[in-house]
Amino acid sequence: MSGDAAIRLSVTGRVQGVGFRPAVYRLAADLGLSGSVRNTGRAVVIEVQGPADKLAAFRARLSDVVPGLAHVDSIEAEPIPASLPAGFRILESESTPSDGRARIPADLATCPDCLREMFDPEDRRHRYPFINCTRCGPRYTIIESLPYDRARTSMKAFPLCQSCRAEYQDPGDRRFHAEPVACAECGPRLSWCDARGNPLAGDPLAGSIALLREGRILALKGLGGFHLSVDAGREEAVAELRRRKRRGRKPLALMVAGLDDARRVARVSAPEAALLESAARPIVLLEALPGSPLAPLLAPGLGRLGIMLPYTPLHHLLCREFPALVMTSGNLSEEPIACDNREALDRLANLCDAFLLHDREIRVACDDSVSFLAAGGPALVRRSRGYAPEPVPLPGAPDGLLAVGAQMKNTFCLTRDGQAYLSQHIGDLDNPVTFEHFRRSLSQLSRITGITPRRVACDLHPDYGSTRLAQELGLPLLQVQHHHAHLAAALADAGVEGDAIGLCLDGTGLGDDGTIWGGEVLVGSAARYRRAARLLPFGLPGGDAAVREPWRTAVGLLLAAGGPDRARAARALFDVEERLFQGVLTAAARGVNTPVCSSAGRLFDGVSALLGICPRAEYDGQAAAELEAAAGADEGPPWEMPLRENGSLLDLDWRPLLDGLLCERARGVPVPALSARFHESLSRGLVACCREIRRRGGPARVALSGGCFMNRRLQSRLEGELQQEEFSVIVHRRVPANDGGLCLGQAAVAAARKER
Repeated sequence: MSGDAAIRLSVTGRVQGVGFRPAVYRLAADLGLSGSVRNTGRAVVIEVQGPADKLAAFRARLSDVVPGLAHVDSIEAEPIPASLPAGFRILESESTPSDGRARIPADLATCPDCLREMFDPEDRRHRYPFINCTRCGPRYTIIESLPYDRARTSMKAFPLCQSCRAEYQDPGDRRFHAEPVACAECGPRLSWCDARGNPLAGDPLAGSIALLREGRILALKGLGGFHLSVDAGREEAVAELRRRKRRGRKPLALMVAGLDDARRVARVSAPEAALLESAARPIVLLEALPGSPLAPLLAPGLGRLGIMLPYTPLHHLLCREFPALVMTSGNLSEEPIACDNREALDRLANLCDAFLLHDREIRVACDDSVSFLAAGGPALVRRSRGYAPEPVPLPGAPDGLLAVGAQMKNTFCLTRDGQAYLSQHIGDLDNPVTFEHFRRSLSQLSRITGITPRRVACDLHPDYGSTRLAQELGLPLLQVQHHHAHLAAALADAGVEGDAIGLCLDGTGLGDDGTIWGGEVLVGSAARYRRAARLLPFGLPGGDAAVREPWRTAVGLLLAAGGPDRARAARALFDVEERLFQGVLTAAARGVNTPVCSSAGRLFDGVSALLGICPRAEYDGQAAAELEAAAGADEGPPWEMPLRENGSLLDLDWRPLLDGLLCERARGVPVPALSARFHESLSRGLVACCREIRRRGGPARVALSGGCFMNRRLQSRLEGELQQEEFSVIVHRRVPANDGGLCLGQAAVAAARKER
């Protein structure tokens, strides 16, 4: 039309798989504009033509119509010839290679509209367990490559029926260009079989519900992998699941139908309710109600329950039949989650009594995310389903940087255009099956994002599987000290530049001096750091054995505090065989197989053992978690933790704290009071250390990072007391403070050093 103009807009960000193209279509139609919108591997490309005032209105209103789940990073505009055909269309996607600019959508919990339809007897998708629309459903876990279209997902195996195609093509329908759209006629279907893989007769859903009611174990295929499920109210069923899974005391997650059900077993604040109901649907760690019959079964010794709400239609159909279901990862302890039907039948046959399967393939295995509410907002324990692979801004990061993360709680990331794309939770790389999962996941994320690694960052530790893989790649390599990466991760998470004091507290990390660090007070940024202070070092009798047997760490603390006589005087605190105790004490006193550490995590372990809480640990972090759970409200005055000069270092001396704790225990002071005073004393000692560093010219902001900040009590006290001392406090929000966020710090350090 004479007087018309035309423009091309290239929109990057989270704009695929979230209903963005249908929103663009409706806006253009409303303004009477011609043109098209299509996905590409790099962006969503809009070409639009019409009068100049209408084009201006289109651009002005575009941000207003962006769906709530979308996020626009950038819009590049350029004029094009005004020769577009009449009408506005959604075109077939252009299969240009992804370059990392198109954001991969995370999986989304079932929306209220789909739920209403699924439970409506008059709706054609009544009780259909794979119902979805543009606002919900599988995304990352079914994707093969970008652009995000049905043909590039595992839904390509299910051609649309006439009714679904009509919805898919109707601009007024909620399923307009919803790529995973399906129904019972054309979409995925349930099946079930016994533990040996023999098909079972009858309705799979009804049969599975009956099996759970009998107290048996169901292996259930979900969104990112399999769960093992039992009726959470049946003590014998939970015990049998623990026995088969070899999971003695490690917590089991719980799924309940809604908030009312969660409030029957746990305290749920308004912010925690919002976190439970968020589109990511993480497991949320909640305070168990006193007398809850479920807490001793699901989280012995902890006092907190990991609870999530249903996030798939199938979950909703199951959970409406039970007050609560255990939903724990479908794996043996320390292995990755099973996600393929054949793999599950091979790996889980001895763990369950039956399988509830479906025929939609999972392309990316993805564990449930875990979070809790800290003092200032939500914090992540595990960043996976519902969050991955959402990028974190990392300005200055070079394209093609791979940061391979840690050995424990591994995640990795790839960078492009100042964004770090973090993987889902991989797990502990000691396990060969998990290490293979790491390799496979790296290949997948590289393919999906189109990011080819050109350089790599890893930990200093030569024995980490992630370090070995980094070295095998033959790329330019930067090794990053573990606790420097923690500090850098906290700064990158908060988007903060410049120096900070880093309280980096965890179980272990190889230091620059070749010893085990873990109670570190660093000063610096991503570009550089210095070790300003540490916990006074002590020995770990038996090395790695002390992690599994915290009583050994307690012996190491006693030796460092007063020598063998002090350890012998406390012999009554240790429920171990005399010959073993004497052997460990003698070897440790001579320094045999007793590496020296400055680890805050091991200090927690040793105190837990001395208080009789957890002398032996069955899972990582158990002793510290149970020490936190044991803490009461009656704290009393804190014990002293003086600072002692040690050359260029300050040593934070825990020995007076230990003396006070043992003296009070001998007087019969209750364990809850002693645990509370330990937490408060450590917090006060760390704050005093930060004050002294600031007095000597250090920065006035403090970053908290490391696995010890999974301890809500420690984090909240430190945060509050530091703020009272007029420090600015930086805490993790977008990635975990534990090793699950370490790859972000490695990438930040590599980016900063490249700039230098």
